[in-house]
Amino acid sequence: MRIKLFYLFLFNTILLLIFAPRASKESVSYGLFTLVTLGLFFLVRQVAKHKQTETRLKSGGALMWKRLSRNKNALFGMCVLIVLIYASILAPFLAPHDPLELDWAALNQGISEAHWLGTDDMGRDIFSRALFGTRVAIGIGITAVLLNTLIGTTLGLIAGFYGGKVDNIIMRGLEIWNSIPFILLAIAIMAALGTGIGKLILIISLSNLMVFARIIRGSVLLVKESDYIAAARVIGIPDTHILLKHVLPNCVSPILVLVSLSIGETILVIAGLSFLGLGIQPPMPSLGAMLSNGQQFLHENILMSFVPGVAILLIVLSFNLFGDGVRDALDTKLTN
Repeated sequence: MRIKLFYLFLFNTILLLIFAPRASKESVSYGLFTLVTLGLFFLVRQVAKHKQTETRLKSGGALMWKRLSRNKNALFGMCVLIVLIYASILAPFLAPHDPLELDWAALNQGISEAHWLGTDDMGRDIFSRALFGTRVAIGIGITAVLLNTLIGTTLGLIAGFYGGKVDNIIMRGLEIWNSIPFILLAIAIMAALGTGIGKLILIISLSNLMVFARIIRGSVLLVKESDYIAAARVIGIPDTHILLKHVLPNCVSPILVLVSLSIGETILVIAGLSFLGLGIQPPMPSLGAMLSNGQQFLHENILMSFVPGVAILLIVLSFNLFGDGVRDALDTKLTN
């Protein structure tokens, strides 16, 4: 184990030396790269350990991975996701040009040696902007879904565990909140708080609370009727301890499924808001804004719309394929 970690550390050190001229300015990218690499390393290590003995294949995580590894669509989506995540993390190093750099001598230029996917109407490199746009979309999408998961899971746990008036107040309040049209909600929040990434994350994370809260509440209603929960209450264990130690672990499966399926949908919503001018504001690269801007130049430069459109398609499709695979792998009704 120590030898493998040493080689991993050596690999990251070599990478740092290669990117040394820019690493000081992009320490966040290098840190994220290291974290993702470590995560993949430990994932592969755990899978290898589970394959060593048949007894370990009986554990929930190993059984999930066994089913997931047999799903070709899920594996394809996961591989594409790994490539996209690494490309977005290393965008400052991979992009041949500054995504905000204007080149008035190369307006609407096609594919060339200097600009691999051409330039837009302001001379900005399309490939560089697509890389940074993918980085922004994945980053905001994952952050919004995690915040949505945290709030929705908390509300679902409280509503399902306590029931009665608490359940009615929380669920009826969420139903009222969910009845507000999403676009109207986005316009209202943008008008009141202004535009920005933080506001965009807030809008998206608060718009889908009902789904998380309702599903987690249903899982809690099943778990809290168990004998061990009743025994824990009888001996005087605090409700917070019961929720965190006994109820929440039994709700992990639906949470994982919801998270994996929600990220792709969230990224599509982000692109839609940016397409309408309500999302990420210029000059920050955004796939939705690039797509909106490119529709004006379809006859002159189709790459302005084609590149961000393909990027959105790959991101959403890969997340959905992987999410479907996770859902099938966690389905207890599947016996084979």
